[in-house]
Amino acid sequence: MLNHLNQHHYHTIAVWYLVQHSLSAFQKVKNHFGDCEQAILPKHLAEWSQLGLHASHLKRIQEYQTHSGQQDFAKLIDLVKQHTDFIVTPEDIAYPSQLLPYEDRPPIIFGQGKADALLQPQIAIVGSRKPSPHGRQVAYDFAFYLSEKGFFVSSGLAHGIDEAAHQGGLQHQRSIAVMGTGLDSTYPTANQNLRQQLAQQGAVITEFLPRTLPLQRNFPRRNRIVSGLGLGVLVVEAKQNSGSLITANEAAKQGKLIFAIPGHIYSEFHQGCHQLIREGAILVDHPEQIIEDLALPTQWHINQQTQADITEQTNAIPAHLISLYQQLDWVGQGLDQLAQNFSGSTAELTGQLMELELSGLCMQQAGLYQRCRPSY
Repeated sequence: MLNHLNQHHYHTIAVWYLVQHSLSAFQKVKNHFGDCEQAILPKHLAEWSQLGLHASHLKRIQEYQTHSGQQDFAKLIDLVKQHTDFIVTPEDIAYPSQLLPYEDRPPIIFGQGKADALLQPQIAIVGSRKPSPHGRQVAYDFAFYLSEKGFFVSSGLAHGIDEAAHQGGLQHQRSIAVMGTGLDSTYPTANQNLRQQLAQQGAVITEFLPRTLPLQRNFPRRNRIVSGLGLGVLVVEAKQNSGSLITANEAAKQGKLIFAIPGHIYSEFHQGCHQLIREGAILVDHPEQIIEDLALPTQWHINQQTQADITEQTNAIPAHLISLYQQLDWVGQGLDQLAQNFSGSTAELTGQLMELELSGLCMQQAGLYQRCRPSY
């Protein structure tokens, strides 16, 4: 629960509410006024009609300016505070850097659970909502193994493969769900207990405001976030026209590696995976192959920890180090490269790098500094 909304987040929510989750309309408004605070000033609201927005957005603006409209928005803000643990926008240093390169990145993310989980290396696991028992087991096993190696497993909280992947990742408290509704509801409702576990041990996020219904169009849309957050996307089982192929397509557009698990040539559960493999996806039959193909540094050969060890550790990222931590990647950068985007002096840069190293959040190999995951 949030006790307070800062002004930047409040203004962003207001514009997001007025444009009814339209990415293009939000960008038009922001480009025209410079920022969301200016956009919702009473003297500027009349200018919205000049931006070529949809009639429904203009009607919402008229309603927003009435007493009842202000009351309705105040109730929405109360719902946001009630159901949200953290909010990040692209202007915040805690916003996941892996989403920043994309023009269709969400302008705001509402979350429950661990905010810094979004900064950690993730692999998306997706697949059929009605998998075979074998496919469900494979999704669980791959998620268990990858989370044990330090990766967060991200998926969409749907029945089937998503559900099994979350359950596997939760065994090491490393799973993230991207929802197609607001945080005030769970879809499907049968996954309410799973969603609560994710909020307690990992993270649950959405770009949608409270009171957003589970509309069919929202679920393909959220897939770009699932794929965008991950270093790669694994498709476990998918029929020929499965929605999982939408996620794989988004991943391809984003330049992400796509992995697919093969099956029997006559199995309808694997026709989509076979199609992906023909189109260039990487065939895998063991989760270690994913780690190898991502070509990550040797830091991933981490010491094994018991569940009790993980539960006892609460090593979060210190607030003053988040900005530099965001600059680091999983491959490694030299001091000169890091200094180009660092706002302080060289002495401050090396000092913060040393702090990150001592905190176990950074390591140096052959003169290159690279991210390490926090321990929980």
